[in-house]
Amino acid sequence: MLTHRALRRAVGRPGLAVCGMLALSACGAHYAQVPARLNLEPYGRVGLVTFSTEQPDKQQWSTLATRQFAEALLESQSHVELIELPVTDSTVRALAAADDPSPLLAAIARDRHLPAVFLGHLTVSGVKPRGGLIGAASGLKVRAEVSAQLSVRLLNTGTGGTLWRSSSMANGTVGQVAVADATPSVAMRNPDDAYGQLVGEVVHNVTRDLRPTWVKQ
Repeated sequence: MLTHRALRRAVGRPGLAVCGMLALSACGAHYAQVPARLNLEPYGRVGLVTFSTEQPDKQQWSTLATRQFAEALLESQSHVELIELPVTDSTVRALAAADDPSPLLAAIARDRHLPAVFLGHLTVSGVKPRGGLIGAASGLKVRAEVSAQLSVRLLNTGTGGTLWRSSSMANGTVGQVAVADATPSVAMRNPDDAYGQLVGEVVHNVTRDLRPTWVKQ
């Protein structure tokens, strides 16, 4: 007859075997790289116009978004030259605002020899209150929220056609005031930190097609 200790050993061995098999299976799995959906190498050189915004007081964030977009592009793509086109250039400024950019795109193709140009637009909200009563009118919670939305497209300078486009929106909180059982609580955050985080988030999402991915096989 098996002793109690021997019985525990016998029962434990199958469990150890299963764990070992799972570990070997995990070690044996491998991943394959999937190329980026948008490959810029065939273009050789592409332009990037500083992202536009309709809010003059938010220009710093569109500039930040443009810089982060450029960094993400160059980090993910090789064998491509990125020509950054500032909006201080009159042709570029007109391109960013034009309903029909075809003539201006043709001018950039002729003067800068760029087959394609990225255009983007960033919208950043002001601080907006959100909230209301908690439960059966026993308390109140109000949040101060901000949001950012970025849309980017790649245009063919020869035809004016859209080669690629992507957009993303993100929300964040800069503060909160809550009153529960007549006891108030306040949480505040620097709005610049919130805006910076949102800009980073939308740029990361928009540039997803520029990055290769890995899939388990």
